[in-house]
Amino acid sequence: MDFKNIKTNDKEYIANTYARFDLGIAEGHGVNCTSHEGVKYLDLTSGIGVNSLGFCDNDWANAVAKQASVLNHTSNLFFTTPMLELAKKLSDKTGCKKVFFANSGAEANEGAIKTARKYSQEKYGEYKTDILTLVDSFHGRTITTLAATGQDVFHKHFLPLTDGFSYAKANDFDDVLNNVTDKTCAIMLEVVQGEGGINCLTQEFVEQIKNLCEQKDIILIVDEVQTGVGRTGTFLASEQYNLTPDITTLAKGLGGGLPIGAVLFGEKCEHTLEYGQHGSTYGGNPIVCAGANVVVDKITPELLKEIKEKSDFVFSEVSKVEGVKSVTGLGLMIGVEFNDFTGKQVVDKCMEKGVLFLTAKNKLRMLPPLIITKEELETAIETIKQALTELKKGNN
Repeated sequence: MDFKNIKTNDKEYIANTYARFDLGIAEGHGVNCTSHEGVKYLDLTSGIGVNSLGFCDNDWANAVAKQASVLNHTSNLFFTTPMLELAKKLSDKTGCKKVFFANSGAEANEGAIKTARKYSQEKYGEYKTDILTLVDSFHGRTITTLAATGQDVFHKHFLPLTDGFSYAKANDFDDVLNNVTDKTCAIMLEVVQGEGGINCLTQEFVEQIKNLCEQKDIILIVDEVQTGVGRTGTFLASEQYNLTPDITTLAKGLGGGLPIGAVLFGEKCEHTLEYGQHGSTYGGNPIVCAGANVVVDKITPELLKEIKEKSDFVFSEVSKVEGVKSVTGLGLMIGVEFNDFTGKQVVDKCMEKGVLFLTAKNKLRMLPPLIITKEELETAIETIKQALTELKKGNN
């Protein structure tokens, strides 16, 4: 099917919930993909942070194919090896005590919210229901995770949302204190806000949140759906903040291209959920977990060191580019703001030149595969320079 027919059929049969780029991707390998017209692109989107190992990593693809021919699905009423192997690896990597598997970041965050409420209500009473999140946070698109998301633009048309959520300004501890009450059972945050604009929390602010949660026995939930699994140069971004949350959520990069979510429980919450209180038919699917096991195995200390080095290179080089206002983020989760153009304008111009980026609010967003090379990053940065030059000429 040619691209024109693909777009026609997409418009007719697919719900119109995405503003797609004018590009159809037919295949991909490593950090490169090819359109239906045969045009090659350098990809710095990794499927919104999903393709940790790039497109179709050989070890990942072989593990998935092998598992698909052995055992595809059983439900969680039976024991399966890939899920158990993955849970142990996550425990070894993070120090968590228990893992619950779901199918997405939103589902993982739902599990975290339920756990925090059950822990607090069992210990203190049914009044302990409220959860504080941050302005510009993003935690999912279900009715409850929309309520947790601190951006009004996502709430429009879907009211009433789940009760019990309030929002404080990021890096403003006084505002946190103004919003914490006796009913607060949890504080939920991203240490780097992704959809909110690649905004990093400060070490001081995170430390204040951590101490507050310890003093008041408030459950601390860290949403690492986008920051986790090596994206920031450590397996969990929390590690760089000397933070051990009560609950951590993962998704995106964990599956390497297949849908997965995970809730990691620390000691405080490891026994909170009991039989029948939470579940997922597809959670822990053998095929998905086979792929995720390969991803986790490949997030080695050597790769994490390389991610930090590549991050330092990008921050250094992009900051020097004429027309760049700021560079924010951590590891290979990077936002670039421009003086005279929106992130989307630059992203669109770069796509014309064969390099794919994302946006985050008014910024260009880089979420490349973790395996991207320094040379490929140099190509991407040079393309940004060329795009800015052409955009500037177009304005004259």
